[in-house]
Amino acid sequence: MKFKYILLAAACASPLPAFAQDATSTGTETAAEAKPAKQAFTTGVAKGRDMLDSAISASSFDGVEIQKLGMPSIAEILRNVPGIRAEAVSGEGNASYSIRGLPLAATGSKFMQFQEDGMPVVEFGDLNFFGSDVFMRADLSLGQVQTIRGGSASTFSSNSPGGVINFISKTGEVEGGAVQVSTGLDYDTKRFDFDYGGKLSDSLRFHVGGFYRQGEGPREMGYDALKGGQFKVNLTKTFAGGYIRLYGKYLDDRTPTYLQMPLAVGGTNADPTYSPIANFDIRKDVIGSNAISALPTLDGDNKLIRDDMREGSHPIVKTVGLDAQFELGDWTISEKFRYSDIHGRVMQNFPLSVAPATALLAAYGGPLARLSYASGPNKGQVIANPATLNGNGLMAYSLFMDVHLNSLDNLSNDVRASKVWKIGNGDLTTTFGYYHSSQKIDADWLFNSAVTDVVGGGQSALLDITDALGRKQTQDGYYAYSAQIVTTGYRRSYDLNYTIDAPYASFNYKTGKLAVGGSVRYDFGRVKGTLYGSELGGGRVGTSSFDINGDGVISIPETRVGVLPLTQPGPVNYKYDYLSYSLSANYRFAQDLSVFARYSRGGRAAAERLQFTPAMNYLTGEPVDPASKYDPVKQAEAGVKFRKDNLELYLTGFWAKTGERNSQINSNAQGQVQVQNIVRSYKAVGAEFEGSYAWGPFKLTAGATYTDAEISNDLTDPSVIGNVPRHQANFIFALTPQYDTELFSIGANVIGTTGSFAQDTNQLKMPGYTTVNAFLQVRPTERVQLSLNANNVFNVLGLAEVTQAAIPATGVVTARAINGRTISASARYSF
Repeated sequence: MKFKYILLAAACASPLPAFAQDATSTGTETAAEAKPAKQAFTTGVAKGRDMLDSAISASSFDGVEIQKLGMPSIAEILRNVPGIRAEAVSGEGNASYSIRGLPLAATGSKFMQFQEDGMPVVEFGDLNFFGSDVFMRADLSLGQVQTIRGGSASTFSSNSPGGVINFISKTGEVEGGAVQVSTGLDYDTKRFDFDYGGKLSDSLRFHVGGFYRQGEGPREMGYDALKGGQFKVNLTKTFAGGYIRLYGKYLDDRTPTYLQMPLAVGGTNADPTYSPIANFDIRKDVIGSNAISALPTLDGDNKLIRDDMREGSHPIVKTVGLDAQFELGDWTISEKFRYSDIHGRVMQNFPLSVAPATALLAAYGGPLARLSYASGPNKGQVIANPATLNGNGLMAYSLFMDVHLNSLDNLSNDVRASKVWKIGNGDLTTTFGYYHSSQKIDADWLFNSAVTDVVGGGQSALLDITDALGRKQTQDGYYAYSAQIVTTGYRRSYDLNYTIDAPYASFNYKTGKLAVGGSVRYDFGRVKGTLYGSELGGGRVGTSSFDINGDGVISIPETRVGVLPLTQPGPVNYKYDYLSYSLSANYRFAQDLSVFARYSRGGRAAAERLQFTPAMNYLTGEPVDPASKYDPVKQAEAGVKFRKDNLELYLTGFWAKTGERNSQINSNAQGQVQVQNIVRSYKAVGAEFEGSYAWGPFKLTAGATYTDAEISNDLTDPSVIGNVPRHQANFIFALTPQYDTELFSIGANVIGTTGSFAQDTNQLKMPGYTTVNAFLQVRPTERVQLSLNANNVFNVLGLAEVTQAAIPATGVVTARAINGRTISASARYSF
């Protein structure tokens, strides 16, 4: 059966959809170095195609425009792409992304793939704690961001049925470079960026670039939460008919991850009013400080270690790659190879319950329990009146998530051959290719349960609870050295390897005004490895007693120490395969007008989120239901494209349908945080718009997406069938007006969304919002540029997530919000 599919792939050969002006493949100038014609598209080899002759939905942003926004995070860049919903509330990485109504049940980017220079950053974009954007940064070396949206991405690469986002580096076509220093004016961060490229000979060029930064960041942490940087280098040798490029990247950057934080809510579920609580503003505060640092726990070998909560998200990435293209007779051959050595750590504070201190104190300590400081300048001091603690009377029970990423090593290779055949009055372009990847997932989850106060300004502290008999229910602020505050689970160890092989082929026949195409891809994968954790069942034990502080006495919290059942591994061993295909037609009515239509079927293989769920049989290592191995995605789209003089307009209607097996964090009927396993189907229809207009020094770019999505089936909770998926707004938009002269550039980036529901039960609403991000660049001399950036100018409270499904009796929810107003300045010298 598999052999039949491979033969089918060979029979249906066509060029894969391509990115705009892919300088990494064609050897042409990148957009940041010389303005490309955005309408030119390529197949990933030497053959270019006008946008109006391509049956794809695609966008590109050059580095110059990105830098005007002040070197934003990956999520803040992608908020400007039509069709993409980017929840830019997590900080530098671990944001959540969805596209064209495809579900966003968990975090990361399940149905989208992030690439650097045409190859995946990691194979799966929704790994727990490690989304693709954790391992990426924008700096002066970034030449262009290019996107393909919709069904054509199903056969462009593996695990990307919704879209592909490609971050393309400069490659030294234009001699010169720049150095830039930046600083926060109302927050503490200092940053240094540099890049330089040029020719070493007529056929040899290079580019280097990177950054380093340090500081507290846009939210008050009480310590330097940002520390580290990135270095990138590439070397390109050109020759007749092609080129060969070697590149490398080193990333070692520590950043905080902003999780759910407390927020006051009033009114009704349908018309709520959200506001910051006393002495804690979710737009600029987190529950964190120097006083919340030491985290004692047992590691993946059940040995005592002491980690530091201030470590935050700390990826270390070492990447090498090869990108080559050459002619072999009438064939164009391209070869792309990338290997990344990835490891690091993520430390996160996830408040499970934020409520009046008096209520939580009684719940966990009993009547007449006492509360005292366990860390900070007031350590040991009894809190006389918990009801007035920090002016808000709140305390938090939290999971301190300590995740050791031992290895996320990724190897991928893509080789393809393309040829243009003259048939009749038209050109038939065919492509054959083969993709291989290996993805390692080796990680340990080491969770602790802790008690803190709720105060901003980087002044948070751990708290101790002592019952009426003088027995401490916490030790140095820790209720348990495990996740026992909610479960005996979440002490896990993963050691898995995912291999993927995918032959693919495609064709495109263009004759006159008509172009028809098709592509097919056959993915077959293998998952092998072992798991450790009490959640696997079979009598495995997940907690024990251990003398954490070494005083020779086992305290009450020391009876709740998480351990891994290392003598009882759980096997994982299964295979999967699925076929993806895409069919399209494009008709160019005139030089400035064309229409297209496309139907596609793709898929997304299950990653490690499938593990530790009822979907797996840990006696056989196989999924209980073979359908759990991957999620199919069906899509249709049709659009019209218009381009004349300085006006470009693109309108695309879309339809999508998918099934999903996943787990998500929400709340139960009592408002308590829970992890829910879901088996669902979704469908969505909508339209996306993208346009630009230039008139002398004035330019306006705009994008908007309308989505009507619903949960069409649910095997575990039929009550949500017909509801709108959580966080899914009907309408999102981005608008960027700007005015450019030789002396200065001034403009604004306006981002907006209508309201959405906090959870799939469709009770509590999250209001829509619009933010304005302004920029000013002044060039007093030829080589000097001074810049001023103001993000969220009007300090809007913009919510992307609320954990609770309905307004709780306490009037306090936990939520994630965009950063409040921040202002930065930079100075650049070009040479």
